[in-house]
Amino acid sequence: MQSVNLKYVKLGYHYLITYAIYIFSTVPALALLLVSLRGIQLGSWSNKLLQPDSSTDMLGILALLMILTLLFIYYMFRPQVVYLVDFACFRPSYESKVSREFFLRMSKDTGKFEEPSLAFQRKIVERSGLGDETHLPKAVTSCPPCPSLREARAEAETVMFGALDELFMKSKVRAKDIGILVVNCSLFNPTPSLSSMIINHYKMRGNILSFNLGGMGCSAGIIAVDLARDLLQVHSNTYAIVLSTENITLNWYTGNDRSMLLPNCLFRMGGSAILLSNKRTERRRSRYQLKHIVRTHKGAEDESYQCVYQGEDENNEKGLSISRDLMSVAGHALKANITTLGPLVLPLSEQFLFLSALFCRKVLKMRDARPYIPNFKLAFNHFCIHAGGRGVLDGVEKNLGLTKYHMEPSRMTLHRFGNTSSSSLWYELAYSEAKGRVKKGDRVWQIAFGSGFKCNSAVWKALRDVEVPLQNPWLDCIHKYPVELT
Repeated sequence: MQSVNLKYVKLGYHYLITYAIYIFSTVPALALLLVSLRGIQLGSWSNKLLQPDSSTDMLGILALLMILTLLFIYYMFRPQVVYLVDFACFRPSYESKVSREFFLRMSKDTGKFEEPSLAFQRKIVERSGLGDETHLPKAVTSCPPCPSLREARAEAETVMFGALDELFMKSKVRAKDIGILVVNCSLFNPTPSLSSMIINHYKMRGNILSFNLGGMGCSAGIIAVDLARDLLQVHSNTYAIVLSTENITLNWYTGNDRSMLLPNCLFRMGGSAILLSNKRTERRRSRYQLKHIVRTHKGAEDESYQCVYQGEDENNEKGLSISRDLMSVAGHALKANITTLGPLVLPLSEQFLFLSALFCRKVLKMRDARPYIPNFKLAFNHFCIHAGGRGVLDGVEKNLGLTKYHMEPSRMTLHRFGNTSSSSLWYELAYSEAKGRVKKGDRVWQIAFGSGFKCNSAVWKALRDVEVPLQNPWLDCIHKYPVELT
């Protein structure tokens, strides 16, 4: 976080002024109109429009036409407001619960891992931040394990249909009312696709716009929301569902490469379904409004591209490799992302301090000038940081200067559910809701990291005080949290 690339600063301010230009450009026209109105009685204004008798009257008419034109342009090209009507997170059954000791015993009983690999897994599990109530699919916990395409489909159906059934029940929206469906799952992409699986199960309408995103890692949930938002800009008066999940069954590693053993220790079952809409009538009951999405892709750099990589080990065992450079790569991606996001969300006081420090370093070449890290706690009330692992959360907490309270939803989600990939952000938001912390006007910042390497941010604004939902993945255990982590 010690240096800033100017191109990301410029990109942030480019986003800021994209639509503001229509509003700011009306100021001189409005001033001209006010000047021309001086000395003109309201009763004679209609006559002045039809029979202008001076240059001042003509200027006033031109100013009025300019304002109307600019307002019309803004109305035609303004982005449609996107509301988050409701969301649901999959709650695994008690039978799939896996304690840390059970996980280690299960790994040993497979007979696939050498003693050094078992010792490595024990060390990772003890330091990971995961608790004793995470979940794994039956195909992995069976003795012996029975990974197959059939079992992988069964896991996907259990997670996706579980989340969607709850979403439809809570929102009272019918499956046939959904106009857009976006599904993201990085490592399992069968034919027919997961989105087709959902359409078939719920008998959705034939003209639904469906998309299936694969291979995009743990940050794909925000990418899916971004895609749904873009589609809602051109398809009015409709609903969109974004379903985020990951599949464990066919991606359980049984070799001895330590970089590929990490996902075994961290990834667990989970999924989320969110309902978006651009219907203005939905504002009254919606929970949040989508304010900003900022996406950063560092894939042009080889180190970033190879940081999280699916492949085979020396014995041709397929797995997902996580590089030792992960923390460094994630830090650079986060820095680029928040540099772009800052101008959109930070108060002017923080922007002034940041730009002053940047000017001293980049323009005046003052080597002694320390870089200023903006205080994002002034811009957001709640932080949902992808629960990728304890190291990732420690790094973000340090770089952004966050408190234990701000990190609580992410750390508790990692403890209770493990790394559920792209859906972890929604378990974290559900935690804040279950605690009754989300109030009207609060701003929520979701930060996700994923292979590629990508860092993506989404900003939501609460439209009302969010009451503790009757359906929430935390309701049976929220009284136990927060817990002390060792």
